[in-house]
Amino acid sequence: MKVVITDYIEEDLEWEKQVFNDMELDYFFYQMKHATSEELIEKLNDADIIIVNMAKIDREVLSKLNKCRLIIRHGVGYDNIDIKSAREFNITVSYVPDYCGEEVAEQAVMLLLTTYRKLGQQFESMKLSIEKGEWDFSPVVPVRRFSGKNAGIIGCGRIGQKVLKILRGFNINVLVHDPLLSEKRLGELGISNLSLEEVLTQSDMITIHCTLDPTTHHMIGEKELRMMKREAVIVNTARGGLINNEALAKACREKWIAGAGIDVFEKEPPKKNFPLIGLENVILTPHLSWYSEDAGWNIRKKIVEDVRRFINGEKPRFPLN
Repeated sequence: MKVVITDYIEEDLEWEKQVFNDMELDYFFYQMKHATSEELIEKLNDADIIIVNMAKIDREVLSKLNKCRLIIRHGVGYDNIDIKSAREFNITVSYVPDYCGEEVAEQAVMLLLTTYRKLGQQFESMKLSIEKGEWDFSPVVPVRRFSGKNAGIIGCGRIGQKVLKILRGFNINVLVHDPLLSEKRLGELGISNLSLEEVLTQSDMITIHCTLDPTTHHMIGEKELRMMKREAVIVNTARGGLINNEALAKACREKWIAGAGIDVFEKEPPKKNFPLIGLENVILTPHLSWYSEDAGWNIRKKIVEDVRRFINGEKPRFPLN
């Protein structure tokens, strides 16, 4: 049985080599993140299991996979894989949504705190004060108390629920928009499911934790940003395409809202002309919300677990189709 890894972010895959040797698997590792469909087909056509990070597995590639019955997405999102076509070609696609929930929730709350408490502007205040020899708080004023405010969570699945729990520790009133939550789960969490407009208009801070698909692409645009309070901030640690960043840049420049914290981008890394770069009320982080040493090993072990399950005739832990 043959396993192929299309691309990877680990420093090396020596651990995987040893594990696959012990499992008596043939394995091949590549760095084909930006490969064409033709290049991918050449390397993948006779693979039984494919593990993919960022390579684009489209319908053309899927149609040429002669033996593949399982594709494992190395991560939480899966918008680089044509799930519908995979189903048509009888290929199961799975992913690993449970390896970095704590890390993403921590990053989201960090960005909420730093944008709401104006950390970037505090750095500027410190610089000015040192130059003047006296305190100058003008870049920061006004700052509002974090505790006791309304926080909107758009998408309250695994990660959103972790954020909810953390924010309640700050005495935050949490407002949720997630049409996928059952009434039973809403009751267990002690929340109501509000409309997107209600969350946008009532929240002092907003954090997004939903998947990217055609229905959620640019779900936050100019219309939605204009609904927000002028003192509100918005944070995105989910997928870059959920926010129209041209509209967000305009909202931050013209102060329709107080600021934003962004960890994910439609084109990664963003180009030098990305509209949010250099704005005083925007904090950008390099798509690291998933990262910790703990999470890095967690995902590697969970992927190997799914390979073992496949070999033993079992379903992967989180099949998408």
